[in-house]
Amino acid sequence: ALPSAERPEHPASRIPSRFTDTPAGASSGGTGERAGARTGAHNVLDPGDPEVLCASLDLDRSVPAVPWFLTGGEQEATRRFEDFLADRAHLYAENRNEPAATDTSYMSAYLHFGHISPVRLVMRMREAAEADGGIRDSLDGFVEELVVRRELSQNYVYFEPRYDRYEALPDWARATLSEHTSDERPALYSTEELERAETGDPYWNAAMREMLATGYMHNYMRMYWGKKILEWSEDPAEAFRRTLYLNNRYFIDGRDPASYANVAWIFGLHDRPWPERPVFGKVRSMKASGLERKCDMPGYIARVEQLEAEAWRNGV
Repeated sequence: ALPSAERPEHPASRIPSRFTDTPAGASSGGTGERAGARTGAHNVLDPGDPEVLCASLDLDRSVPAVPWFLTGGEQEATRRFEDFLADRAHLYAENRNEPAATDTSYMSAYLHFGHISPVRLVMRMREAAEADGGIRDSLDGFVEELVVRRELSQNYVYFEPRYDRYEALPDWARATLSEHTSDERPALYSTEELERAETGDPYWNAAMREMLATGYMHNYMRMYWGKKILEWSEDPAEAFRRTLYLNNRYFIDGRDPASYANVAWIFGLHDRPWPERPVFGKVRSMKASGLERKCDMPGYIARVEQLEAEAWRNGV
């Protein structure tokens, strides 16, 4: 690791002091009216009263909560992971790239909010693999996702101050995308059309509807989802901004290092040049035909429709 004096300035270091400092004469606790509610623009973030704290924040409240799909907390995270170990972990190696299946751990949101430790998950997965030979085949892939790729994204965000900007992408990726900016796109959609899942691609629409209904999207579909936004945007820099906007607005685990790295991967980060194609240049592309060849897409669409029906029943 770089010595602290050699590390580039990170965006988090520029957070205004009102989010970290207690104004003179203000108390961060005590009885009666909370300090966070009485200090106006200079709010004290007091975790002792979550409702007052949340009410004081400038949040996009147009995106509803989805407690029917995901409930927070350490106990719920632990329960869900133990269910995964008991019922689905033995299928993880085979089905982790199958969006029609539900054989992943669903831990990303809990990791994002610090509700469970990745160390604990790895230890429990190893214990389960030692006790059950059927889980052993899934162990390496699970550790690869949870440790190797997660740490890769953590390092990217820590050492790259521009982690949320198009300019941070590898030189080769920006160069090849720039060379193909004038290529004819198969379709162009506005951000509003994307948010409403109104494209000519039923698989992409299903992925977007899954995100809108649950705040979650199967990881394999996240890759396809992002690649198509690149293909359907007038230029790659605008595609990056739109992908990050949708990612951060609707995903429960958005704004996470893994999420920022995933968005950048769509545009060539942590990847290599591929055979050149229109629009993408040498950046990896994904096609609907690839989904059809590798995945049960009718099954995925049916599952999303079930999720939407459940969301509707719960007022989302």
